Amino acid sequence: MAGSPQEQSPEQADDLELVARSQQGDTRAYDELVRRHSRRIYGLLYNMTSNHEDTNDLMQDVFSRAYRMIDRFEGKSAFSTWLHSVAVNLALNFLKKRKRRAAMSLDDVDNGIVNDPAFVDDHHVSDPVRQAKIKEIQKRLNDALQTLSHDHRAVVTMFDIQGMPHTEISQILGVSEGTVRSRLFYAHRQLQTQLGDLL
Repeated sequence: MAGSPQEQSPEQADDLELVARSQQGDTRAYDELVRRHSRRIYGLLYNMTSNHEDTNDLMQDVFSRAYRMIDRFEGKSAFSTWLHSVAVNLALNFLKKRKRRAAMSLDDVDNGIVNDPAFVDDHHVSDPVRQAKIKEIQKRLNDALQTLSHDHRAVVTMFDIQGMPHTEISQILGVSEGTVRSRLFYAHRQLQTQLGDLL
């Protein structure tokens, strides 16, 4: 496997050990990889689809696909980078098919992060006015995110929501860092146009 121990975080080194065990057929090791990475992969898929049911279906697809392909992982990147690449590719393919099936109706989209307990600010439940404002902002942000192209939504999700660096996003998408920066620039400009009064 590529990469010296000095270049790896302890979590990445642990991941590589779990991957090696998974490649030898240790399903418990793979279950641990799933547990470690589920939250971030769920966040990525949900921000791309804005639908919990679709996200749950894609989660199963991502982890079953990754398990079938795990022998191909050679450690040239962090396991999380490789797994995000699998997830992004499946999500983009899914979104293209969904777009071809029919224009997405409002019924297909959840109320986004508005009703997601992971995203709702529960520290101010005693202040209904503040909660209402937070929910309205979250709804507008989610609606604006869904107007972006699939490629632009992917880079915004990874950079702005998940905090990934340009280099990792470029590895995941298989494009140059310049392309990542360009997509972010246009996506941010579109979001600023729609959300100017919030910024």
